[in-house]
Amino acid sequence: MDQVKKILGIVWLILALVVAYYGLTVFGIPKIMSDKQEDHVFGWIILTVLMPIIVGGLGIFGWYSFKGEYSDKNM
Repeated sequence: MDQVKKILGIVWLILALVVAYYGLTVFGIPKIMSDKQEDHVFGWIILTVLMPIIVGGLGIFGWYSFKGEYSDKNM
């Protein structure tokens, strides 16, 4: 079971990178460069609020899982 947790940790880390790339290239920067006011607000909210929470959460969870912090041996 610990090997599955380590593999899923790698999956979560890769997912964090994919979400960061997708969030920046599709939701963040193009929305900020738009001419509409509502796109500016949405883009800044995505970049400054949601992206750090989502990517940080996925990354930290994946890192701890990969390093074995959720191992049965630690309990």
